[in-house]
Amino acid sequence: MTQKNPSRGAINPYAGMREVPGFTVTSADIQDGEPLPAELYAESAGGSNRSPQLSWSGFPAETRSFAVTCFDPDAPTGSGFWHWAVANIPGSVTGLPAGAGSAGSALLPAGALAMPNEYRQPVFTGAAPPEGTGVHHYWFVVHALNVEHIDLDPQATPAVMGFIMRDAVIARAVIVASGEYGQAA
Repeated sequence: MTQKNPSRGAINPYAGMREVPGFTVTSADIQDGEPLPAELYAESAGGSNRSPQLSWSGFPAETRSFAVTCFDPDAPTGSGFWHWAVANIPGSVTGLPAGAGSAGSALLPAGALAMPNEYRQPVFTGAAPPEGTGVHHYWFVVHALNVEHIDLDPQATPAVMGFIMRDAVIARAVIVASGEYGQAA
């Protein structure tokens, strides 16, 4: 049975995972339950392929590092679509500026590791829902971890990152924004 998050109307990719407390994530670019702005779409879909600004607060005191991910569980692949994954963000960091996920960007904090997305590139890939696939939900998640560093192969997938960090996640903050074919144009 497909599990949905009733407050967001989307498939909840975290429904089957261990429950952890929440904390707050905000953005100057995206709002929970609202459509993505055009600049967060892929260039092929009329956007700028820019990652959003994110800020977080209220995470547990024992947080030692963070990971940030963006996942579309509605992609017509049978396994969703990873748009972005960054591990090993120091526990002293409480946000990422807009564009931190761009190729060659120096906006990620020292020590952070950008993982390859579905295109096998360690960058943010903007939304580009295929025509006829309806509304997609983009889960921007900040994971608080109780370890300073997770040991990852830099070529590992975001799914492997999730598996390796699963027992270290002590809290999670979520913004779910929507997008659909032609919305950015």
